[in-house]
Amino acid sequence: MTLSDGIINRSEKVAIIGLGYVGMPLAVAFAKKVTVIGFDLNVDKINLYKSGIDPTNEVGNDVIKQTDIEFTSDEKKLSEAKFLIVAVPTPINPDKTPDLAPVEVASTLIGKNLSRGSIVVYESTVYPGVTEDVCIPILEKESGMKCGVDFKVGYSPERINPGDKEHRLENIKKIVAGIDIESLNDISSVYELVIEVGVHRASSIKVAEAAKVVENSQRDINIAFMNELAMVFDRMGIDTNEVIEAMNTKWNALSFYPGLVGGHCIGVDPYYFVYEAEKLGYHSQIILSGRKINDGMGQFIADNIIKNLVLANKVVKQSKVVIFGITFKENCPDTRNSKVEDIIIRLKEYGIDPLIVDPQANAEDAKFEYGVELSDLHELSDIDCLVFAVAHNEFRRMTMHEINGLFRSCSYDEKVIIDVKSILDKTLVHKLGYRYWSL
Repeated sequence: MTLSDGIINRSEKVAIIGLGYVGMPLAVAFAKKVTVIGFDLNVDKINLYKSGIDPTNEVGNDVIKQTDIEFTSDEKKLSEAKFLIVAVPTPINPDKTPDLAPVEVASTLIGKNLSRGSIVVYESTVYPGVTEDVCIPILEKESGMKCGVDFKVGYSPERINPGDKEHRLENIKKIVAGIDIESLNDISSVYELVIEVGVHRASSIKVAEAAKVVENSQRDINIAFMNELAMVFDRMGIDTNEVIEAMNTKWNALSFYPGLVGGHCIGVDPYYFVYEAEKLGYHSQIILSGRKINDGMGQFIADNIIKNLVLANKVVKQSKVVIFGITFKENCPDTRNSKVEDIIIRLKEYGIDPLIVDPQANAEDAKFEYGVELSDLHELSDIDCLVFAVAHNEFRRMTMHEINGLFRSCSYDEKVIIDVKSILDKTLVHKLGYRYWSL
């Protein structure tokens, strides 16, 4: 009997290590088919899950309450599982180099509790070679066993898009790879239990690792191109979105839009690829150039806020600026690596301490990561400038009457609106006479 057979008949268990935006949906999906242990070092998070609360909002409280996942922060419970999936974050250090500490810690915990005959699958985004050159040695050292003989290892990059209810775990094809054909077959069989559209079998773990960093680097470069165009069109007095709308009438146009590029994937993964390339003596040109452009968008937006305040005859240091959104993307509570922070930092250089409103973000996370206190939308008044930085549905639904009620009493051309994601009706805003700028 194969390991996948044992998992299917529930004589063996699956463990998910890391219950965040990736691990939680994965654990819930598997729990509908097999016996699942959900492990996370964060005791507070585990207690929330046990209480039926989903802090990620990816699956929802009702689903958490109904699932039969065994939530735990006790590492010894990992010894009960033979199929272990690592879904911990892979951030970058301040110098833009990979921070592999979460993956290394997870490998250490698993190694200490690894059972003979187990398969460990890594989903965390890494540069090619990490699974075999970094993770396997840790597993072997901690377990005292030999990979390929006593246990097997695989890689299956996560492809979940946080906040996206259309492209879900079940309908996104899964890339899978194993240390050998036996492990590849078992890994494929297990994932096919929950991936409705099937899996793609990569020829090696390094190919699977590379595919993940490349797909995000490709998106990063495409967005960087649109961001560069937006900066040029701003000088030309041309509306970038109108250009894109016209361009998209051609069948093979790529529908990318300018914006802030943060989060734990697109804003991070290219640095993993660049890091390994430079170790091999190749200095990236296109990828690093794209990163430089995207990392500079916060400052570009902030400078346009200042410019429009000046044009509206405002005293910059005395202006009351409110930023709508602190998460890294719309309709998602994830505040990690949000480039809205760059706008805030730049504004503070001009003596402006903006107020932040975000109905999706966790107030404690915002305070911990960026040192900002979230404001209540309903308590705002007498503002000079409103910045729509993140396109949450709550902001999209606001009427111009509601928006106007937030400003101090003055002429419309003295009321500044910065619409980063172009969520407002530009024609109406201009007709009313607001001082309006969009990316």
